[in-house]
This record gives sequence, structure tokens and C-alpha cells, in this order.
Amino acid sequence: MNDDPPLVIEPPEPATASIIWLHGLGADGHDFEPIVAEFGDSVTRDVRYVFPHAPRIPVTINGGTVMRAWYDITDADLSNRADESGVRASAGILEGLIDEELGKGLPSTRILLAGFSQGGAIALHTGLRFRQPLAGILALSTYLPLQESAGEEFQEANRNIPIFLAHGSQDPVIPLALSERTRQFLASLGYRLQCHTYPMPHSVCPEEIRDITIWLQRVIGDG
Repeated sequence: MNDDPPLVIEPPEPATASIIWLHGLGADGHDFEPIVAEFGDSVTRDVRYVFPHAPRIPVTINGGTVMRAWYDITDADLSNRADESGVRASAGILEGLIDEELGKGLPSTRILLAGFSQGGAIALHTGLRFRQPLAGILALSTYLPLQESAGEEFQEANRNIPIFLAHGSQDPVIPLALSERTRQFLASLGYRLQCHTYPMPHSVCPEEIRDITIWLQRVIGDG
């Protein structure tokens, strides 16, 4: 269970959109807080940013060390990377945050999910299964977990959702090949993808922030 309230950055003007941004393994909601200042006025002036903190759980691959994680990683084998119960529990947390934004009066089409690494995996998993149409999914240095259940669980409401996938060609944590497998799978189902690869490790680079800004301006910018 996670009792820590998310970090919320309210815009200077009344919010007409919201971005819920999930951090990666071992980080917390403050990890991507500085990135907001990198974006242009059109995606900060009236956009609320919500940065939740993952629950603290033992992570098997790290010797059972307790840390913030959206799900356990039980095996170095990427085919067994995500534990299903953890993924689904964190999806429930994210759905609750979406419902909070809906309760504040925002339409679902003005709520965007974003995440890095584990956070991006939860954003993809949840967004494609959500019952109402969302604004978009921003998935950085990540992959789609529980792909085997996708066909029967993906919701028609988000069949046309814009998806931004980005990955580093030198990523030693989540290999580019895993991102490519996600890309191929989603493309085969007809999803609207914008894909980028950057010469970086498991991180974010200035060129990527530039491309994210352009995409956000198109998807939710200017109210």
C-alpha cells in the first residue's frame, strides 16, 4: 500500500489538462519534477502535473532490498521481468489518480499518462486498458508488460490514443530490443505511435526533451 500523497504542481492558470507522470525503479515523485521547467508555456501554463510516489516493496533482483517500485522484478530474464500482481496493483493506483483528475472536472481526453522505465510500463499497461479515452501515453525507456493479456484487455476507448515511445540505443537496463518488440506489437494492432531512439543509456537527453515538448504541444497544448 502507498500512503504517500503525490507531488502536484498546479499551473499558474486554471488547469485544463493534467499529466500524471510515474518515476522509475528506486526513484520517487521528485525525480521528474525539474523537467516541467524544460517545457514550453503551452504545456505548463494551464497543465497540472501529478508525480506519484511508488510503494516501497522488496525487489527480488536487488537482493530483496526495499525501495520504491511499481512492481517486483523477479528475474534477470526479460521475459519474466514484471510480476503480474504488482503491475495490476500499480495500475489500480494510477486508475485512482485518473479518477481524482476526473473528479476535479477534467475530461478524460485532457488527461495524459507518462512514465519512465517501470513508470512507463505502468502508463502503457493502464492507458491501453482504461475505460475512457485519454489524451495520450508518453512512455520513456520502457516496454509493455503482460503483453500476453493485451488482446482481451485493451479497451476500444483508447484504440486511437497517441503514444510516444522513446529509448536509448545504449540502454543497459532495458535493452532497445525490448522497446522494439513493444513497438512492433502495438503497430501490428494499429496504434498511433511516434517512436524515437537516442544515443544515450537508461536516461533522458536534451534532444528527447525537445521532441517530448513538441509532441505535448500537439497533443494537449493550448487548451
